[in-house]
Amino acid sequence: MLNQTKPRQLCFIVAIALLATASTTTPQADPTRYLADVKSLASPEMEGRGAGSKGLTRAAHLIEKRYKELHLEPAGVNDYAQPFTVITGARLKSDNRFSVTQGGSKAGLKIEQDFVPFSFSASGPIDAPVVFAGYGATADEFHYDDYAGLDVKDKIVLVLRYEPSGFAEKSGNHGVTQHSQLVTKAINARNHGAKALVVINGKLGEGEEDLLTRFGSVSGPENVGIEMVQVKNAVADAWFQSAGKSLKDVQDQINSSTKPSSFAFSDTLHLSLNIDIETTRATVNNVLAWLPGQSDEYIIIGAHYDHLGRGNFDSLAPSQIGQIHPGADDNASGTAGVLELARLLAPRRGQLKRSILFMNFAGEELGLLGSAAWVKDPTRPLAKAVAMINMDMIGRIKDDKVYIGGVGTGSTFKAVLEQAQKDTPFKIEYSAGGYSSSDHTSFVSKKIPVLFFFSGLHSDYHKPSDTWDKINATSATRLLDMVESVAAQLADAPDAPAFQVVAEDKPPGGVGGSGYGPYFGSIPDFGQVETGVKFSDVKPNSPAAKAGLKAGDILVQFGDKPIKNLYDFTDALRRSRVGDVVEVKVLRDGQPVTASVKLEQRK
Repeated sequence: MLNQTKPRQLCFIVAIALLATASTTTPQADPTRYLADVKSLASPEMEGRGAGSKGLTRAAHLIEKRYKELHLEPAGVNDYAQPFTVITGARLKSDNRFSVTQGGSKAGLKIEQDFVPFSFSASGPIDAPVVFAGYGATADEFHYDDYAGLDVKDKIVLVLRYEPSGFAEKSGNHGVTQHSQLVTKAINARNHGAKALVVINGKLGEGEEDLLTRFGSVSGPENVGIEMVQVKNAVADAWFQSAGKSLKDVQDQINSSTKPSSFAFSDTLHLSLNIDIETTRATVNNVLAWLPGQSDEYIIIGAHYDHLGRGNFDSLAPSQIGQIHPGADDNASGTAGVLELARLLAPRRGQLKRSILFMNFAGEELGLLGSAAWVKDPTRPLAKAVAMINMDMIGRIKDDKVYIGGVGTGSTFKAVLEQAQKDTPFKIEYSAGGYSSSDHTSFVSKKIPVLFFFSGLHSDYHKPSDTWDKINATSATRLLDMVESVAAQLADAPDAPAFQVVAEDKPPGGVGGSGYGPYFGSIPDFGQVETGVKFSDVKPNSPAAKAGLKAGDILVQFGDKPIKNLYDFTDALRRSRVGDVVEVKVLRDGQPVTASVKLEQRK
C-alpha cells in the first residue's frame, strides 16, 4: 500500500505556502468598486461638486465615510476636514442704479433690462460726462490706439465689444486677440484714468438679439478697479444721435479703416451710476486621512474632488451653463483613485517604513486653492513630506497612453517608475517638470518631489458631457495598480528621493497652456492678497529668477503699470515684447524691492 501520510502532509504544506503567498501579495484595484465611486461622485446629487454647493459637502462626507470604514486616522483640523474660505462669485445687491441726463431731461434705466453690471466691477457712485473710445483698445502691435489724444480722466468711457475687424488680418489669424476681452478693456480704461466703463454690443449678426451679458458669466478678478456695466445698443444709439452721429456708421468706419474714431460727447450728456455688488464666499474643506508607518516621514497621495457645479465662465459649453457639469473624469476619476489606493494600502498599517497621507482637495478649479491652503497651513510637518503623488483625470485612458509629469523632480523617480511599469501595457509619455495646472504645483513650490498621473484631455472636458459612463475603469485600475507600486516603493525605500530643480519643459498631455506674452517665469499664488500678485515660486533660470525675484514676493508694479491682481499682470505681459527690460517693484516681507527683468521668448 501507498503511504497516505506523506501526501496529506504535502497538501498541508502547500496550503500553508499558498496562504502565506496570498497574505504578502498586494490586492489589485477593483474596476467595479472604482467605477461605483466615480458614479457616486458624478451623480446628480453631487450637483457637479461646485464650491459652496451642498453637492460638494456631500462628496466630502462620502470621502470621509470611506476613510472611517478603512479605520484610517483623521489628518485634518476638524477631524478629517481642513476648512478654508474661497470666493465663489458675486451677487447683485439692491441699490444698482443708472440714470441718463440729456438735454436737461433725466431718465432711469432698468437693471437687467436696459443695463447690467459685470460681476468684477468696482462698487460705488459715479457721476461724470461721457467719452466714446471705440473698441477701448490700445494695440501698439497694430499701431492702433482708441485713447490717442483723448482725455478720459475722471470720465465715463463708452466702448464697443470685441475689436476692429482688421486686427484679425494684421495678427495673421482668424481669431480675436486679447484686445477683445472685457477685462482687458476695463484695465486699459482704468490705466488711462477713467472712472467707469460702459460696454455695448454694437453691430449684430443676422438674427442676433442685442442681449445683455448674464451677470457672473464672464471671468474676471474680484474687483477690476473700475466700475463697469453693459447697456443696450438702443440706449447708447440715442447718445450718438444727440451728437449728430450714428452708432452703426461710426463702427463701420472703424472696421473699414482700422483707425480710431473716438470723440467726447457734449457736456449736456451726463451719466449717474451706482454699482452695488457683494462678493460671495464659502467655506470648503480638504479631506485628509493618515495611514501610520514606522516613521513620521510620509508620502502624499492626492486628487481634487471639486468641479464646476453648474458651470459658469469656466464651462467650455457656454450654451449649457446652468446644467450640472458632473466632472466624472475631472476629477471624480482621480478622487475614486485615491479611495481605491487607500483601500489597497490600509491593511499595511504600521508595515511600511513611511506613513501615507491621503489628501482630497477642494478649490482646485478656482486656482489650486485647496493644495495652496494645505501647504500654507500643513496638518503634518511639511519637512517630513518625502513625495507627493497627484492624480487628475485618470479615467479616460485611450490606446494605453498615460502621461506622467514631475519625473525629474525626484532623484529616484525614474527607477521607481520603471520598476512599477513592468508587466503593464502602458505607453508612457514622461515629463520632467513639475509645474502644470493641477495641485501638485503647490508642492513643487515647497521643494517636495511630485509625480502627476494624467490620461489626457478630451472633448468632454469642462462640459456637462463629462459623465461616468465614459470612464475606462479597466485601464484606470491598471494604472492604480502601477501607482500603488510607486507609492509602496517610495514608502519603503531606504532613502527618500532628493528634490531636483528642473528646467521646465512642455507640460504633459497639453495641460497648462503656453501662458501669455513674453516669458517672465513666476508661479502665482492663487490665495487672496489685498493688492498685487504673490509668487508661490519662481522658475529656475527664468527672467524673474535672474533678476533676483523670490517665492513670497508680491508684485505691485510692472513698468509704469500698477498691478492689483493676476489679470493686471497678464495684461502687462501681453503688452510687452521679448527683450524688453522692465522695472518691477515687489513687496518682500513688507518692504519694497525693485528689480530689472529682461523678458525672454516663451518656449
